[in-house]
Amino acid sequence: MNGSLFEPGLRDGDYIPRFFAYYYKQWRDYTMSYHDHHSTEIMYMISGLCRVDVQTGEDTEESITLRKGEFIMLDAGVPHRLVVEGEQPCRMLNVEFGFKEGVRVGPSIQQIAAEEQELTAFMSRPFPYLVLSDPEEVYYALKSLVLELDQRKEQPGAMAEMLFMQLLVRIARLREEAERSNTQQTDLYIKRCIEFLHLNYDRDIAVKDMAAAVNLHPGYLHRIFKKHTGLTLTAYLTMLRMDKACMLLQQTDIPIQEIADYVGVASRQYFHMLFKKHTGQTPVEYRSAVERDVRNYGEEGGGS
Repeated sequence: MNGSLFEPGLRDGDYIPRFFAYYYKQWRDYTMSYHDHHSTEIMYMISGLCRVDVQTGEDTEESITLRKGEFIMLDAGVPHRLVVEGEQPCRMLNVEFGFKEGVRVGPSIQQIAAEEQELTAFMSRPFPYLVLSDPEEVYYALKSLVLELDQRKEQPGAMAEMLFMQLLVRIARLREEAERSNTQQTDLYIKRCIEFLHLNYDRDIAVKDMAAAVNLHPGYLHRIFKKHTGLTLTAYLTMLRMDKACMLLQQTDIPIQEIADYVGVASRQYFHMLFKKHTGQTPVEYRSAVERDVRNYGEEGGGS
Protein backbone atom coordinates (compact mmCIF):
# COMPACT_ATOMS: atom_id res chain seq x y z
CA MET A 1 0.00 0.00 0.00
CA ASN A 2 1.45 3.37 -0.95
CA GLY A 3 0.81 6.78 0.52
CA SER A 4 -2.24 7.84 -1.52
CA LEU A 5 -5.67 8.26 0.06
CA PHE A 6 -7.22 7.05 -3.17
CA GLU A 7 -5.93 3.48 -3.27
CA PRO A 8 -9.01 1.33 -4.02
CA GLY A 9 -8.23 -1.21 -1.29
CA LEU A 10 -7.66 1.31 1.49
CA ARG A 11 -11.26 1.20 2.71
CA ASP A 12 -11.49 -2.60 2.47
CA GLY A 13 -8.81 -3.74 4.90
CA ASP A 14 -7.12 -3.08 8.22
CA TYR A 15 -4.63 -0.38 7.29
CA ILE A 16 -3.03 1.94 9.76
CA PRO A 17 -1.36 5.30 9.10
CA ARG A 18 2.38 5.45 8.68
CA PHE A 19 4.07 8.80 9.31
CA PHE A 20 7.16 9.59 7.27
CA ALA A 21 7.82 13.14 8.45
CA TYR A 22 6.29 15.86 10.60
CA TYR A 23 7.87 19.20 11.42
CA TYR A 24 7.55 22.96 11.88
CA LYS A 25 9.72 25.02 9.55
CA GLN A 26 10.27 28.69 8.80
CA TRP A 27 11.38 29.59 5.27
CA ARG A 28 12.78 32.85 3.92
CA ASP A 29 13.77 33.68 0.31
CA TYR A 30 13.88 30.03 -0.70
CA THR A 31 13.12 28.02 -3.84
CA MET A 32 12.84 24.27 -3.49
CA SER A 33 13.60 21.87 -6.36
CA TYR A 34 10.74 19.92 -7.89
CA HIS A 35 10.23 16.60 -6.12
CA ASP A 36 7.52 14.13 -5.18
CA HIS A 37 6.84 11.67 -2.37
CA HIS A 38 5.48 8.17 -1.98
CA SER A 39 3.38 9.74 0.74
CA THR A 40 0.56 12.28 1.00
CA GLU A 41 1.75 15.67 2.25
CA ILE A 42 -0.06 18.43 4.13
CA MET A 43 1.57 21.87 4.17
CA TYR A 44 -0.23 24.20 6.61
CA MET A 45 0.55 27.94 6.60
CA ILE A 46 0.86 29.29 10.13
CA SER A 47 2.08 32.74 9.08
CA GLY A 48 3.47 34.63 6.12
CA LEU A 49 3.03 33.91 2.43
CA CYS A 50 4.39 31.28 0.05
CA ARG A 51 3.82 29.76 -3.37
CA VAL A 52 3.49 26.09 -4.21
CA ASP A 53 4.04 25.10 -7.85
CA VAL A 54 2.41 21.80 -8.80
CA GLN A 55 2.93 19.77 -11.98
CA THR A 56 -0.52 18.36 -12.74
CA GLY A 57 0.39 16.96 -16.16
CA GLU A 58 3.31 16.40 -18.49
CA ASP A 59 3.33 20.03 -19.64
CA THR A 60 0.98 21.55 -17.07
CA GLU A 61 2.05 23.57 -14.06
CA GLU A 62 -0.21 25.35 -11.60
CA SER A 63 0.87 27.91 -9.01
CA ILE A 64 -0.95 28.26 -5.71
CA THR A 65 -0.43 31.10 -3.26
CA LEU A 66 -0.89 30.06 0.36
CA ARG A 67 -1.68 32.53 3.13
CA LYS A 68 -2.08 32.24 6.87
CA GLY A 69 -4.77 29.70 7.79
CA GLU A 70 -4.67 27.92 4.42
CA PHE A 71 -3.24 24.52 3.65
CA ILE A 72 -2.50 22.35 0.66
CA MET A 73 -2.86 18.58 0.57
CA LEU A 74 -0.73 16.92 -2.12
CA ASP A 75 -1.42 13.39 -3.31
CA ALA A 76 1.41 10.86 -3.42
CA GLY A 77 3.53 11.02 -6.57
CA VAL A 78 2.59 14.60 -7.53
CA PRO A 79 5.68 16.73 -8.39
CA HIS A 80 5.77 20.05 -6.55
CA ARG A 81 8.02 22.69 -5.11
CA LEU A 82 7.87 25.43 -2.50
CA VAL A 83 8.80 29.03 -3.36
CA VAL A 84 9.21 31.75 -0.72
CA GLU A 85 10.09 35.10 -2.26
CA GLY A 86 11.46 38.22 -0.60
CA GLU A 87 12.42 38.84 2.98
CA GLN A 88 9.06 38.07 4.56
CA PRO A 89 9.32 34.59 6.11
CA CYS A 90 6.62 31.97 6.06
CA ARG A 91 6.15 29.43 8.81
CA MET A 92 4.42 26.17 8.18
CA LEU A 93 3.57 22.82 9.69
CA ASN A 94 4.20 19.78 7.49
CA VAL A 95 3.05 16.19 7.81
CA GLU A 96 3.77 13.37 5.36
CA PHE A 97 1.87 10.12 5.76
CA GLY A 98 1.00 6.88 4.04
CA PHE A 99 -0.58 3.58 5.00
CA LYS A 100 0.57 0.10 5.89
CA GLU A 101 -0.98 -3.17 6.93
CA GLY A 102 -0.73 -3.76 10.64
CA VAL A 103 -2.54 -4.47 13.86
CA ARG A 104 -4.67 -1.46 14.47
CA VAL A 105 -5.56 -0.29 17.94
CA GLY A 106 -8.15 2.25 16.89
CA PRO A 107 -11.01 2.27 14.36
CA SER A 108 -10.06 1.53 10.75
CA ILE A 109 -10.55 3.93 7.87
CA GLN A 110 -13.18 1.49 6.64
CA GLN A 111 -15.16 1.88 9.87
CA ILE A 112 -14.85 5.66 9.98
CA ALA A 113 -15.81 6.03 6.30
CA ALA A 114 -18.90 3.88 6.90
CA GLU A 115 -20.12 6.44 9.44
CA GLU A 116 -18.80 9.61 7.79
CA GLN A 117 -20.24 10.09 4.30
CA GLU A 118 -18.02 13.15 3.77
CA LEU A 119 -14.94 10.96 4.21
CA THR A 120 -16.31 8.35 1.79
CA ALA A 121 -16.93 11.09 -0.79
CA PHE A 122 -13.51 12.61 -0.12
CA MET A 123 -11.66 9.34 -0.75
CA SER A 124 -13.76 8.55 -3.82
CA ARG A 125 -12.80 11.70 -5.76
CA PRO A 126 -9.04 11.76 -6.43
CA PHE A 127 -7.17 15.04 -6.79
CA PRO A 128 -3.52 15.92 -7.41
CA TYR A 129 -3.82 18.65 -4.79
CA LEU A 130 -6.44 20.33 -2.64
CA VAL A 131 -6.32 23.83 -1.15
CA LEU A 132 -8.63 24.84 1.68
CA SER A 133 -9.03 27.76 4.06
CA ASP A 134 -9.26 26.52 7.64
CA PRO A 135 -11.32 27.99 10.49
CA GLU A 136 -8.54 26.53 12.72
CA GLU A 137 -10.26 23.16 13.24
CA VAL A 138 -7.78 21.39 10.96
CA TYR A 139 -4.85 23.22 12.53
CA TYR A 140 -5.71 22.07 16.06
CA ALA A 141 -6.19 18.48 14.89
CA LEU A 142 -2.92 18.60 12.96
CA LYS A 143 -1.01 20.19 15.85
CA SER A 144 -2.38 17.63 18.32
CA LEU A 145 -1.31 14.80 16.01
CA VAL A 146 2.23 16.18 15.65
CA LEU A 147 2.59 16.65 19.41
CA GLU A 148 1.44 13.08 19.98
CA LEU A 149 3.88 11.76 17.38
CA ASP A 150 6.69 13.74 19.04
CA GLN A 151 5.92 12.15 22.38
CA ARG A 152 5.55 8.61 21.02
CA LYS A 153 8.35 8.56 18.46
CA GLU A 154 9.14 4.88 18.81
CA GLN A 155 5.63 3.48 18.63
CA PRO A 156 2.68 5.75 17.79
CA GLY A 157 -0.36 4.12 19.36
CA ALA A 158 -4.11 4.42 19.59
CA MET A 159 -4.10 8.15 20.30
CA ALA A 160 -2.08 8.92 17.16
CA GLU A 161 -4.41 6.77 15.05
CA MET A 162 -7.51 8.45 16.49
CA LEU A 163 -6.06 11.93 16.02
CA PHE A 164 -5.18 11.03 12.43
CA MET A 165 -8.75 9.83 11.79
CA GLN A 166 -10.05 13.05 13.32
CA LEU A 167 -7.78 15.04 11.01
CA LEU A 168 -9.04 13.19 7.91
CA VAL A 169 -12.68 13.66 8.89
CA ARG A 170 -12.20 17.39 9.56
CA ILE A 171 -10.51 17.88 6.17
CA ALA A 172 -13.26 15.88 4.42
CA ARG A 173 -16.00 17.92 6.11
CA LEU A 174 -14.21 21.17 5.33
CA ARG A 175 -13.96 20.23 1.65
CA GLU A 176 -17.68 19.38 1.58
CA GLU A 177 -18.57 22.74 3.17
CA ALA A 178 -16.30 24.62 0.76
CA GLU A 179 -17.84 22.90 -2.28
CA ARG A 180 -21.36 23.55 -1.01
CA SER A 181 -20.51 27.20 -0.39
CA ASN A 182 -18.87 27.51 -3.82
CA THR A 183 -21.96 26.00 -5.48
CA GLN A 184 -24.27 28.42 -3.68
CA GLN A 185 -22.04 31.37 -4.61
CA THR A 186 -21.87 30.21 -8.24
CA ASP A 187 -25.67 29.90 -8.36
CA LEU A 188 -25.94 33.46 -7.10
CA TYR A 189 -23.51 34.78 -9.74
CA ILE A 190 -25.43 32.98 -12.51
CA LYS A 191 -28.77 34.28 -11.25
CA ARG A 192 -27.46 37.86 -11.15
CA CYS A 193 -25.96 37.54 -14.62
CA ILE A 194 -29.22 36.23 -16.08
CA GLU A 195 -31.14 39.07 -14.39
CA PHE A 196 -28.68 41.55 -15.92
CA LEU A 197 -29.21 40.05 -19.38
CA HIS A 198 -33.02 40.19 -19.05
CA LEU A 199 -32.81 43.84 -18.03
CA ASN A 200 -30.29 44.88 -20.69
CA TYR A 201 -30.76 42.63 -23.75
CA ASP A 202 -31.91 45.66 -25.79
CA ARG A 203 -28.51 47.32 -25.34
CA ASP A 204 -25.17 46.64 -27.01
CA ILE A 205 -23.52 44.57 -24.27
CA ALA A 206 -20.36 42.47 -24.29
CA VAL A 207 -19.06 39.72 -22.00
CA LYS A 208 -16.95 42.25 -20.09
CA ASP A 209 -20.13 44.22 -19.31
CA MET A 210 -21.84 41.11 -17.93
CA ALA A 211 -18.76 40.26 -15.85
CA ALA A 212 -18.52 43.81 -14.47
CA ALA A 213 -22.19 43.66 -13.47
CA VAL A 214 -21.54 40.67 -11.19
CA ASN A 215 -17.96 41.67 -10.25
CA LEU A 216 -16.21 38.64 -11.77
CA HIS A 217 -13.37 38.13 -14.23
CA PRO A 218 -14.86 37.66 -17.75
CA GLY A 219 -13.05 34.35 -18.31
CA TYR A 220 -14.23 32.91 -14.99
CA LEU A 221 -17.83 34.03 -15.55
CA HIS A 222 -17.76 32.48 -19.02
CA ARG A 223 -16.61 29.12 -17.58
CA ILE A 224 -19.11 28.88 -14.75
CA PHE A 225 -22.00 30.14 -16.92
CA LYS A 226 -21.30 27.51 -19.58
CA LYS A 227 -20.99 24.77 -16.96
CA HIS A 228 -24.21 25.84 -15.21
CA THR A 229 -26.48 26.51 -18.23
CA GLY A 230 -24.87 24.52 -21.03
CA LEU A 231 -24.68 27.73 -23.10
CA THR A 232 -22.04 30.38 -23.57
CA LEU A 233 -22.91 33.89 -22.45
CA THR A 234 -23.20 35.03 -26.07
CA ALA A 235 -25.42 32.08 -27.01
CA TYR A 236 -27.71 32.73 -24.03
CA LEU A 237 -27.98 36.43 -24.92
CA THR A 238 -28.78 35.56 -28.54
CA MET A 239 -31.43 33.06 -27.45
CA LEU A 240 -32.98 35.67 -25.15
CA ARG A 241 -33.02 38.29 -27.93
CA MET A 242 -34.59 35.93 -30.45
CA ASP A 243 -37.25 34.86 -27.95
CA LYS A 244 -38.07 38.52 -27.36
CA ALA A 245 -38.16 39.10 -31.12
CA CYS A 246 -40.65 36.23 -31.51
CA MET A 247 -42.84 37.76 -28.82
CA LEU A 248 -42.75 41.20 -30.49
CA LEU A 249 -43.56 39.71 -33.89
CA GLN A 250 -46.47 37.75 -32.40
CA GLN A 251 -48.04 40.32 -30.11
CA THR A 252 -47.25 43.79 -31.52
CA ASP A 253 -47.48 45.72 -34.77
CA ILE A 254 -43.90 47.01 -34.53
CA PRO A 255 -42.49 47.06 -38.09
CA ILE A 256 -40.18 44.16 -38.79
CA GLN A 257 -37.32 46.44 -39.78
CA GLU A 258 -37.40 47.98 -36.28
CA ILE A 259 -37.48 44.73 -34.30
CA ALA A 260 -33.67 44.39 -34.46
CA ASP A 261 -33.30 47.69 -32.56
CA TYR A 262 -35.82 46.58 -29.94
CA VAL A 263 -33.77 43.48 -29.10
CA GLY A 264 -30.33 45.07 -29.19
CA VAL A 265 -28.99 43.79 -32.54
CA ALA A 266 -27.36 46.67 -34.36
CA SER A 267 -27.33 45.11 -37.85
CA ARG A 268 -30.68 44.22 -39.40
CA GLN A 269 -29.01 41.79 -41.77
CA TYR A 270 -27.33 40.06 -38.84
CA PHE A 271 -30.64 40.02 -36.97
CA HIS A 272 -32.35 38.28 -39.91
CA MET A 273 -29.58 35.68 -40.00
CA LEU A 274 -29.80 35.01 -36.24
CA PHE A 275 -33.58 34.84 -36.31
CA LYS A 276 -33.68 32.33 -39.14
CA LYS A 277 -31.05 30.20 -37.41
CA HIS A 278 -33.09 30.33 -34.18
CA THR A 279 -36.57 29.67 -35.63
CA GLY A 280 -35.98 28.23 -39.10
CA GLN A 281 -37.96 31.14 -40.59
CA THR A 282 -37.27 34.73 -41.58
CA PRO A 283 -39.02 37.42 -39.50
CA VAL A 284 -41.42 38.04 -42.40
CA GLU A 285 -42.28 34.34 -42.66
CA TYR A 286 -42.68 34.08 -38.88
CA ARG A 287 -45.10 37.02 -38.63
CA SER A 288 -47.04 35.85 -41.70
CA ALA A 289 -47.43 32.40 -40.13
CA VAL A 290 -48.66 33.95 -36.88
CA GLU A 291 -51.20 36.14 -38.72
CA ARG A 292 -52.37 33.14 -40.76
CA ASP A 293 -52.88 31.09 -37.61
CA VAL A 294 -54.86 33.95 -36.04
CA ARG A 295 -57.13 34.23 -39.14
CA ASN A 296 -57.71 30.49 -39.25
CA TYR A 297 -58.54 30.42 -35.56
CA GLY A 298 -60.99 33.32 -36.01
CA GLU A 299 -62.72 31.61 -38.93
CA GLU A 300 -63.02 28.36 -37.05
CA GLY A 301 -64.35 30.16 -34.00
CA GLY A 302 -66.86 32.15 -36.05
CA GLY A 303 -68.21 29.06 -37.75
CA SER A 304 -68.79 27.03 -34.63
